Amino acid sequence: MILSTTPTIEGHTIREYKGVVTGETIIGANFVKDFFAGIRDVVGGRSGSYERVLREAKDTSMQEMLDRAKEMGANAVVGIDIDYETIGANNSMLMVATSGTAVVIL
Repeated sequence: MILSTTPTIEGHTIREYKGVVTGETIIGANFVKDFFAGIRDVVGGRSGSYERVLREAKDTSMQEMLDRAKEMGANAVVGIDIDYETIGANNSMLMVATSGTAVVIL
């Protein structure tokens, strides 16, 4: 399965548009990660724990979108968009939503 943020894939012709596919993931960051990330923000540097959570949420959302595209008979997804939002009390949850167009390419 080819995944692309572009509307076309160089060297391939889109034969059929299957429809819009999405993937959604909501994941919580626990108190310990929040505490150490807060310290890291004060001291400076990157927050490895948040980066791992963000990457996990994005990968899960992308996989869900890919699975839906496969179910529709697609062999590629074009025009992929990835959105990140914080939700919940005190923004304690991270939501990652992906969307794209499932297509059949030659």
